[in-house]
Amino acid sequence: MSSEKRAMTVEEFRVVEPPFGEYDGDVANDQPTVVGVVLAAGTSSRFGETNKLLAEWADAPLVSHAVNTLLQSVVDEVVVVVGDDSERVRTAVSDFEVTVVHNDEYATGQATSVRRGITAARNHGADAVVFALGDMPTVNTESLDVLVDAYRAGVGDALAAAYDGARGNPVLFGPRHFEALADTTGDTGGREILLEDDGSALVETGDRGVLVDIDSPDDMAAL
Repeated sequence: MSSEKRAMTVEEFRVVEPPFGEYDGDVANDQPTVVGVVLAAGTSSRFGETNKLLAEWADAPLVSHAVNTLLQSVVDEVVVVVGDDSERVRTAVSDFEVTVVHNDEYATGQATSVRRGITAARNHGADAVVFALGDMPTVNTESLDVLVDAYRAGVGDALAAAYDGARGNPVLFGPRHFEALADTTGDTGGREILLEDDGSALVETGDRGVLVDIDSPDDMAAL
């Protein structure tokens, strides 16, 4: 029998629901620092000639909704990774208290933005990192809080937000995965880490927004 580790299928993910129990530590002095990273560097190739992150919805660009959701959550710091159309994306988030970093290699895939984000998060002293997508404007703040609460309660070190048992975004990784995230390649971000970690779990949020991303003009129309 082969000893090679087999990646989990979606059906094999553990699904957990709140409440998760209490954080086992000094809440005032020992609570893990969680940094949120918004991936906002992509080329919007399926959206046409315009940058989807700058498309207006509910009186603001899509990317600003994603950033604001993180800022309203319990995460301690927020980093925004920009690349394509970087100056305009920077302008769209300029009213927020965030750290903006540029990914020079954005055209080669999402993994380069994950690597840039994990470096910036470590510079902020992160004990865990939440990766959110700039093209997902309808995620509820409470969904971020539930994800962080699950990590702080010891549910797992690789967690993804879920709706009705379906894997979505954002995703959270503890420090055990930082080196792997810094070495990730291609256009899958941390997906392989989630699939290969025996301790991975889906955290039920009850929020359909964790499944809704905007890739095309049709998606925008539906939104």
